Amino acid sequence: MKEELVRKAYEVAKARYAEIGIDTEKVLTQLQDFHLSMHCWQADDVKGFEVQAGALSGGIQSTGNYPGAARNIDELRADILKAKTLIPGTHRLNLHEIYADFQGKVVDRNEVTVEYFQSWIDWAKENDTKLDFNSTSFSHPKSGNLSLANPDEGIRRFWIDHTKACREIANAIGEAQDDACIMNIWVHDGCKDVSVNHYLYRNLLKQSLDEILAKKQPMMKDCIEGKVFGIGLESFTVGSHDFYTAYAAKNNVMLTIDTGHYHPTESPADKVSAVLQFVPELMLHVSRPVRWDSDHVTIMDDATQELFFEIVRAGALDRVHYGLDYFDGSINRIGAYVTGSRAAQKCMLRAMLEPKDMIAKHEIAGNGFEVLALIEEQKAMPWQAVYDEFCLRNNVPVGSDFIKEIEDYEKTVTMKR
Repeated sequence: MKEELVRKAYEVAKARYAEIGIDTEKVLTQLQDFHLSMHCWQADDVKGFEVQAGALSGGIQSTGNYPGAARNIDELRADILKAKTLIPGTHRLNLHEIYADFQGKVVDRNEVTVEYFQSWIDWAKENDTKLDFNSTSFSHPKSGNLSLANPDEGIRRFWIDHTKACREIANAIGEAQDDACIMNIWVHDGCKDVSVNHYLYRNLLKQSLDEILAKKQPMMKDCIEGKVFGIGLESFTVGSHDFYTAYAAKNNVMLTIDTGHYHPTESPADKVSAVLQFVPELMLHVSRPVRWDSDHVTIMDDATQELFFEIVRAGALDRVHYGLDYFDGSINRIGAYVTGSRAAQKCMLRAMLEPKDMIAKHEIAGNGFEVLALIEEQKAMPWQAVYDEFCLRNNVPVGSDFIKEIEDYEKTVTMKR
């Protein structure tokens, strides 16, 4: 009965959108090619699998103690696969270096090799999943306040070697999956209080990046990520947005836009059309900042919706990559995965369904009233019926039906951990 209702609602929506020149079948095909890079760290609160792992540090903080977090690599993979059955489409998986399959060995971060990710490569192939990657500078005895910008040559060398090793791993992953692995570089470097060495630290970070990126790796793509500030490092951030935007533009490197890394009054969406004039591609880390970089679960809020509108309006679907980056330990973690992923998809669908060409012509003609009216009318169009059809075609639960499946998984799996 529900399937029949979904089909009928979709046919009505299809006709409504056809009236304004939108082919919903074409949009559904586009949405099928919209691949999120799901973040492995949502399932275990960014702990990873290092034998010598310590407490979170370096500006990283996960709040909440909801039961059932993944405790090992098998539980993490099971949780990810469960989440993927409830999210329509096919999606990638984003790994941090600390999620290697160390198999009980103590391996420091400057010594890690692709050997410790072979089981991930095999698992990904078995489960039709492409992998992305991140270096990991936080939560380590040598993290401190400065890593790649550290004046201590020994510490800085450690982190340079770590990041070089991560690029080698990312390239090997790309070769194995016959698709470029995107590797993000984010370091927490900064100062808790006032500092007079800003130029020194930024010069050291530039030197480190120059050395790290000197070797070309054909099957991986580098991206670099800035931030306003980090917890415990509130007064100064070495890798600011100005620094990384300039570096990316000068060196033709992909820039990462993390929606939680800006001042609350700044719009990450507005960065899209600006920086794409100067950098080849963008990586997104989509989360929800609540007053600060709190990494709440992505929802269909104005900021996220506007971000995806800007991508589609810029004609940049093939130049933007879509990663999720929230880690909420206060609610069911698989529920967080699914809710945030589906919210991002819905935002992209709404952007794809906008009659952009029609509105753009009115704007160029100076018809301000028509522009405003058409944008407002889109908010009430039956986009949800199109998303329901998308779920139906991908054999995943429609509407809120996924809630029951997650509750059942919680009772039979995560609550027994």
